[in-house]
Amino acid sequence: MHQSTSEPHQGEAEANILHEPEPSRGWLGWLVSGTVHASVLCLFAYWVWTRMAEPIDYPPVVISSKPPVMQPEEKPVVRERMPVDTQTVPLDTTVEVDVASPVTDLEIPQDVPQTDDDSDAKQMNGDESLADSAMGGQGVAAFIGVGGPPKGRMGRPGPGGRQRAGAPYGLTRKTITSTDSGLRWLKRHQNPDGAWDAVTYAANCQENPRCEPGVNQSGDTSVALTGYALLCFLGSGYDHRIGTYRATIRKGLDALIARQGADGLLGKRNYEHAIAAQALFEAYGMTEDPDLREPCEKALAVILSRQAKDPKAADSAYAGLGWDYVTANPARNDSSVTGWNVMALKAAHQAGLAGAKAGLDGAKRWLDRAWAAANRSAMPKDAYGDSVFPYTWDAATDTASETKPSNKSHDMTPVGMVCAVFLGHDSGDVMLETMANHVMKHQQPTSWATYNSYYTYYNTMGMFQVGGDKWKAWNGKVRDIIIDAQRTEEGCFQGSWDWDGAVAWHGVETGRVLSTCYAILNLEVYYRKERVTGEQGRRAR
Repeated sequence: MHQSTSEPHQGEAEANILHEPEPSRGWLGWLVSGTVHASVLCLFAYWVWTRMAEPIDYPPVVISSKPPVMQPEEKPVVRERMPVDTQTVPLDTTVEVDVASPVTDLEIPQDVPQTDDDSDAKQMNGDESLADSAMGGQGVAAFIGVGGPPKGRMGRPGPGGRQRAGAPYGLTRKTITSTDSGLRWLKRHQNPDGAWDAVTYAANCQENPRCEPGVNQSGDTSVALTGYALLCFLGSGYDHRIGTYRATIRKGLDALIARQGADGLLGKRNYEHAIAAQALFEAYGMTEDPDLREPCEKALAVILSRQAKDPKAADSAYAGLGWDYVTANPARNDSSVTGWNVMALKAAHQAGLAGAKAGLDGAKRWLDRAWAAANRSAMPKDAYGDSVFPYTWDAATDTASETKPSNKSHDMTPVGMVCAVFLGHDSGDVMLETMANHVMKHQQPTSWATYNSYYTYYNTMGMFQVGGDKWKAWNGKVRDIIIDAQRTEEGCFQGSWDWDGAVAWHGVETGRVLSTCYAILNLEVYYRKERVTGEQGRRAR
């Protein structure tokens, strides 16, 4: 039969279902779509509005190769020095090294990474508390000419910077390991009160066999030895605020301050006073610790008040000369005593202490006139001759004690040579070069049996400043003589130097503490002071 045309075709029905939705669903779809779009527009508008707010001024980001230092936010800054607490301060973080093992010379690239063994202290004090560059945290070179930087931290390299500072001048790995072993010996033999003692020092060490007792000298030997020992630690870049030996140094400084008289005197004589004062001045110059300011000013006042005055000078303000053992005595300017006072004044001047420069200016008059009096009969005409420096000089009569070439005593040419550098003489200068010539001929040790620890200390400082072939010849022998003589066996002696067997001079029997300090100070010369001779030194003055 024929199908009715009123019924829709099956395909048309399916099309109606797909393209003509039911009227009940149309308004609901539009409502949902409108709500979603309105929400999106509102969120977008809010985001745009927040972006248009005033930008925050963030601090600049500092890019550093060092790890960040976390500073406490709520704790106030403590200005006073912390009490010594040997139970909580890590003192034994240094690495023991066998000094006897063979070590080759340094081959150091320009970007040698610097290290320290006290990262917790760095976090407390900041990265600059420990110098990590060749010449110190603030970049101030420790020039030792009469001028030099008037104030600021001394530019001594930190423990990690010694290699880079000293490598150009003949420093070796053996030199550093030998020095560090000596410092550990000094730490083990420090008294509980912070001082070092010539006789009883071995009682502080728990190892056997025990070292032998020394002998106390005139004056206050303990004050002098404490000053010497502190200079050894400071010379390697350690101080009482940062580093492995901070507690050791702090106790030593406290011991000196506890013994300082009301008038500022350290010890009994100008000799030990100048040594101890130099240690205070250097510690203050390296850290600018306000607690050291007053003791330093009082110690400096003693030095200036006991400086001899020229009786013939028209103006007493410009009449300063040298020093004797106790009171100001223009008839006896003692070169050995004066040498230590000159070095102390230079450290005070570098630390920014007022009055030190005037004392150095007076010492220049002593140097020039005493040298002229000692060489009047054979004054050198050029830098190729020899000259000497007297043990004593009388300003009233302008006469100097006789000086015979010696490697034992009373030939104060080493002191004159060092003072010439401290007081403004450069390499090539007749005074400096001729005294260096004398030292090379008569006082250069060739073995431990010809080693005079007192002379060698001064001579190494002086020759380092003279530089050139003289320094190479001196350092090539003396450095190895000292290193090879160090005691390396296990026990109380390890890291120290014998006092017997070397040249006997007045004071050598003081013993092992003194001989060890002189040896360490010799081995620190490469980085303790920047060279001031030549054009670079003249520009720095």
